[in-house]
Amino acid sequence: MSLFGLPEWVRSHLYEHKNYADLSFTEIESIKKRISIFRNPDPDVSIVIPVWNEQDSIFRTLSSLSANITDYKVEIIVINNNSSDRSQEVLDLLGVISYFERKQGIHYARQLGLEKAKGTYQLCADADTIYPHKWIDLMVAPMKNTKGVTGVYGRYSFIPPKGNGRLGLWFYELITAAIIRIRQRKRQYLNVYGFNMGLITKIGLETGGFKTITKRQYGSMVGSDFVNDSEDGRMARNLLTKGRIALVTDAKARVFTSSRRLMDDGSIWKAFMNRVRVQLRIFKEFA
Repeated sequence: MSLFGLPEWVRSHLYEHKNYADLSFTEIESIKKRISIFRNPDPDVSIVIPVWNEQDSIFRTLSSLSANITDYKVEIIVINNNSSDRSQEVLDLLGVISYFERKQGIHYARQLGLEKAKGTYQLCADADTIYPHKWIDLMVAPMKNTKGVTGVYGRYSFIPPKGNGRLGLWFYELITAAIIRIRQRKRQYLNVYGFNMGLITKIGLETGGFKTITKRQYGSMVGSDFVNDSEDGRMARNLLTKGRIALVTDAKARVFTSSRRLMDDGSIWKAFMNRVRVQLRIFKEFA
């Protein structure tokens, strides 16, 4: 974890101070050329990204994924979940395989992605996250090399809002890492987030996929992310019926994701304190 700033490899894909409309022809062509090799018709790995109004974020994510170094045959699939902005224009311009899901909700988008994926392994990504160069290989390795591993999830850090440093986020991530270890004992599925997880595609389909019992909604209390059933947690539970899920601990697999959900609490510090209070209150359930 970086204490004060973002690693240079992250910054290289942020296109700082630029939105989609600000990209030059050269920048667009560079991403397009790099991403073109991830359109294999017979892939080993499918990377699936749901998108809802992410015109100014998705090109950054695609830029980072296109820089991945892997020997696997890979396809990248984007599911457009009723975007009303220029997200589809971005995808078409960059030549990305995409499908349209009319039913609103991330669980619908991820389920369609699962059904469209051709790879033996599926990696789930998000449109506001930056992925390191060896992410594909490091995430696939436990599923390929360890018998009984049906899915994986990885570590993450946050990209600070403009004008903010990473110090508060670093402390938040430190506490989160400890909580993840505790939850591994009884409720490991709570550790799994859709922006940094993977699964064996066939097992994901056979065990129920991303279909949820109730539609996921934002929690009403501070310090919580969601109430009701989440599509990523549901998939983790399904995968556990056929084996086990593994935490990928290699630092080179750590992704950097947007901190915008944390900012719903008003500030990084408030988000940190609110979530710590919630986790301490339910600590006994996880231990």
